[in-house]
Amino acid sequence: MSAPKEHDGRGVLDPVLTELRRTNFAGRQVSLLEGALVVTAAGTIALRGGAPVDAAVLSGIGALGWADDLLEPRQRRAGRAVSKGLRGHLGALRRGSVTTGAAKAFGIPALALVGAAMAPRPRGGGMILADAALAAGCANLANLLDLRPGRALKVVLPTAAALAARAPAADTRARSGRSLALAALVPGALALPTDLREAGMLGDAGANVLGAAMGTAAARTLPVPGRLALLSVVVALTLASERVSFSAVIDATAALRAVDRLGRRDPGAGAGTGTASGAGAEPEQSPGTEPAPEAGPGQEQR
Repeated sequence: MSAPKEHDGRGVLDPVLTELRRTNFAGRQVSLLEGALVVTAAGTIALRGGAPVDAAVLSGIGALGWADDLLEPRQRRAGRAVSKGLRGHLGALRRGSVTTGAAKAFGIPALALVGAAMAPRPRGGGMILADAALAAGCANLANLLDLRPGRALKVVLPTAAALAARAPAADTRARSGRSLALAALVPGALALPTDLREAGMLGDAGANVLGAAMGTAAARTLPVPGRLALLSVVVALTLASERVSFSAVIDATAALRAVDRLGRRDPGAGAGTGTASGAGAEPEQSPGTEPAPEAGPGQEQR
């Protein structure tokens, strides 16, 4: 009798890895597995730092991002229209359709509010709302920047490093902020080489979680004027993203273009048809789908 045929783990994992595969702006195959590992690592670091509520908030934000990453490509493959940008998601809501993007638009601020309300003291009523807005705004901004390899990480990493390097204070609030800065810094640093090589991508889940961890760390470690100033910048950039393309601005500015392309592969080699103009942070088209229609503001592909 012949021996039973052996099955290795790859056969079981292949369908999962295929589902996580995307085509990026240059037509190269990347994997959302990077984002999954980032979400897991960030939540673990927050939990080990003695902040179970923060870990739960980051995990919830990651789950909302995963829903957007995984369900939207299925809608495309089924031939259903996909809403793009904040205005597109709100328009779908007015028509009675709840998109994964709309779930994020409401779910992430709600989770950020829970985290701000249950943060270590001192905290005040008005600043709880501001801190929640800062965390949610940074989560969204990181996603808006995650349109080219390494771009979001080049903003998150130095910011998280600066917050983590602040001298640990005696109060619990500042220590929790440093832990959250590390929850953005360590997974982001580990993901950077894979992201720049275009072997993986953060996706909505990874970008949202790193941005939320960074924003919450800022809310816990910066003084009130610094938090409000940072919130103003985040709000201004978010509003601008609905009208202008971050990629177009970066490409037209020599210094920004040099930093943006530092460490990246040549975009010309293996370039495909996945490029579109405008700003935004929607997932790329899935394997086997038709190229997405040309996009406007709020709709740029990675």
